Amino acid sequence: MALKTRLAGIVSREARLKNAISQIESGEDAVRGFAQLGQLAQQGSVEAQYRTGKAYLEGWGTPPSLEEGTRWTRKAAEAGHVQAQLILATLYLMGFPEGFDENRGAILTEKTDATEARRIPDLQNAARWGRLAAEAGSPDAQALIGYVLTNGPDDLRDLDQARGWYEKSAAAGSAQGHLGLGIAMHTWPRSEADRQQGTIELSHAAEAGLATAYYYLAWINEQGVGQDQDFARAAHYFEKAAERGVTAAQTRIALYLLQGKGVKRRLDRAETWLRRAAMSGDAEAAALLGDLHIRGDDMAPNYLEAATWYQIAAELGHGAAARGLALLHLTGTGVARNPDEAARWFRISAECGDRVADADLGNLALTGIGTEEDRQAMQARFLKAAEEGDLVGAFNLGVCYAEGVGTMRDDTRALFWMQRAADGVINAQYWLGRMYLEGRGVPPDMAQAHQWLEKAAQARMVEAMTLLAQLHVSGHAVGGRNHTYALGLYKDAASLGSSEAMFSVGAMLGGGHEVPADRREAQLWFRRAAECGHGLGQLMLGRYLKRGLAGEVNPIEARLWLERAHSQGVAEAQEELAKLDRRMGSRA
Repeated sequence: MALKTRLAGIVSREARLKNAISQIESGEDAVRGFAQLGQLAQQGSVEAQYRTGKAYLEGWGTPPSLEEGTRWTRKAAEAGHVQAQLILATLYLMGFPEGFDENRGAILTEKTDATEARRIPDLQNAARWGRLAAEAGSPDAQALIGYVLTNGPDDLRDLDQARGWYEKSAAAGSAQGHLGLGIAMHTWPRSEADRQQGTIELSHAAEAGLATAYYYLAWINEQGVGQDQDFARAAHYFEKAAERGVTAAQTRIALYLLQGKGVKRRLDRAETWLRRAAMSGDAEAAALLGDLHIRGDDMAPNYLEAATWYQIAAELGHGAAARGLALLHLTGTGVARNPDEAARWFRISAECGDRVADADLGNLALTGIGTEEDRQAMQARFLKAAEEGDLVGAFNLGVCYAEGVGTMRDDTRALFWMQRAADGVINAQYWLGRMYLEGRGVPPDMAQAHQWLEKAAQARMVEAMTLLAQLHVSGHAVGGRNHTYALGLYKDAASLGSSEAMFSVGAMLGGGHEVPADRREAQLWFRRAAECGHGLGQLMLGRYLKRGLAGEVNPIEARLWLERAHSQGVAEAQEELAKLDRRMGSRA
């Protein structure tokens, strides 16, 4: 009778368990099903304990509870339930929230819940529970222990053993096993055949829909690992991974669409993927959106939109985006012009390691914009870079000492750092030439000044070319006056867009110099300078046209250029205009 009663009880508990599971999974009455599970779990049913833990973790028929879910899953795992052991291993691998004790439940602050707190993985316990489930034959647990043995700390890492577990998992048909084995074969290949088999394993994982497998296949096709490059297939796999939420893949497929690489160029689709990636926290995607709206490409530029995306990227630590935002604030493009805000973003960019921003911030600091704290911090960064052997840092530090930016002005130190930088920085060569010329930090030395200016001029630095030309015109250069050489320097600088050099060529060709005069040619050079906005060039072009110095008399155009020169504050332009008015009046 007692045996019959016990058998009836077992049958009854099994029936109740099946009924509870059915109610939860069908959704007919999940709350009632969960209540029945709880009763059976309290009575010692291991399957009910596992199901109760899972219900708490998933929020089936009860509010989600990490602490209760962990507690019941642990009970089932300790009783040998393989699936519970796998889930417990997964929980340890993902990590419990900081301040959470899985043995006693949550110990979290009032302002932080389990979903918000930082999670701390416990790979030792993940390995312990994962190994138990793996040895019991769970393919997914075998993949998990393979992952832990691959990525764990040194005392856990064992690549050979990890590969063995991945092979068992893959042989049993686990998608995670195929994924882990494919990655292992590509990362630590034992032969070239390993790479080819690794791609096959990743393909099996992709067939199961694993996003990471698609991303790895995209990378393999993009880089041509173990096969020829295939950008069309890379684009296909990047898009598959992007559709499954892989942020890096969303950015990559956007780049492919922007460039028409392996796919038809589509800016609209590229922008959509960049927006998704940027909103998921990808700084590069946000910066690319900023670039896209700055350039405009097939659409009108939208500087306000560009500023918005640059700021998002900058706040995520993207140095180049912070510099782009600084330039928008500096020029008032898309945002209100604010040099102080520009200085702030230049500083943030520089702190992110953007060397160009450091130079921009230095140039801005020379104008007095930004705080003294900014300038001191900038000088400290330059000093650190210079002491580490960075030539650009040495040059920037030299400018700080030469101009008293972020430190006391010290020409001797400025000269020292310029000398350190001069071997590789053209600007430093120019500065050295000026310092020797002016006797800053060193007695004046024309030979040294000429040497350094000549070196910078040969490197096509416009400022060095024009200064050296001035020395040859005035006769202060080594070897005395050489107007022919000076004219050549001015023409070279003019070809690089220097309006000052254009004007100087016109001045030399206009007469009074040791080169053949050619006023027609001089007028052409004055016109080039005038059209570039050079005030004295506008004055001289107006004079030539007023007086017919090159043969052409055009008082109407002369007035136009003289008025432009006058608007720029060229004092002589007003006198020339008055003379023109008197001449026109006398003719009337």
